This record gives sequence, structure tokens and C-alpha cells, in this order.
Amino acid sequence: MKVKLAQTVATRDPQKTEAMLSEMQSDAQSALENLRDLARGIYPPLLADQGLPAALRAQARKVPVPVTVEAASIGRYPQEAEAAVYFCCLEALQNVAKYADASSVSVNLDIEDGQLNFEISDDGRGFDSATTPLGSGIQNMADRLAALGGSIEVQSIPGRGTSVRGHIPVSP
Repeated sequence: MKVKLAQTVATRDPQKTEAMLSEMQSDAQSALENLRDLARGIYPPLLADQGLPAALRAQARKVPVPVTVEAASIGRYPQEAEAAVYFCCLEALQNVAKYADASSVSVNLDIEDGQLNFEISDDGRGFDSATTPLGSGIQNMADRLAALGGSIEVQSIPGRGTSVRGHIPVSP
């Protein structure tokens, strides 16, 4: 039944079918890469060896939108802090790739007053936060940061993009 339905849909709108297949292939590839990362361990080797800037730059190259990573004066921090920031940034980059229709993204990391700060900003379509509920990815980021005494803030303006900012207390 499903095959027959798929054939009927493909016959009616081949362009839509091609777009759906392309999206499914992209999602499957992303899932495979995530599975490979998990197989290597929850704490990625590049993050362990070279720190946040290098690990985020490596992941930024996989995003289908140009990403710049700025990380002035970022040193090494406790493993749980680096992991929290790293995975929050990855979630935000995945959201940009899936929903933003952006032409560029920036990732900024800095340290100020004992807080490791990150911001992911895009120039995409944005959304109306009054009518669009935040998804489980944002809630996961908030929970991850809150467990370490941190917080997250999402700001979006329709037609002008979205910014995700997070803060976590650290000691070098």
C-alpha cells in the first residue's frame, strides 16, 4: 500500500518527490554522522584534543550554510562545560540548517567575568516567538546549561534572523 501511494505521489509531482528524497537522504546522512560521533564517545576527540574553537570549526564545515567561528581568548575549561557549549552550538547550527533558510551564520565564543559565552546568529527568515513554540532542541540546550548553572536566550525577528545566546560559569 505504501509503495503504491509513493508511486502515485511520484507520478503526480516528480519535483516534490525529488525534493522529499533529497531531504530524506540529507537527514539519513546527518543521522549517520551523529551515530558515528556517538560510537567514538560522547566527548568528541577533536574537542578533547584541541578545544572548543577547533571542534566547532570542524563541525561548521559540515553545515550547508557558510559559518564563521570567532573565539577570542578561549582557553580550556572543564570537560562538562566544553561539552555543554559544544553540543548547544551544534543543536543551534542544525536548527539553522533545517529551518532558517539563512545565507550566513556566525558562532561567537568569549569569556567574561567567569562566564563562557556563546552566540549563534543567522540572517535567515526568523520567526515570531509569540506564536512559534520553541522545540525540544532548545529545551535540551536549556536543560544542559541549567545543569551547570548556565542559561540560554533565543531572540528572533521575522525576516531578520535568529540569535541563540548561552552562558555558563567556568573556571579555567
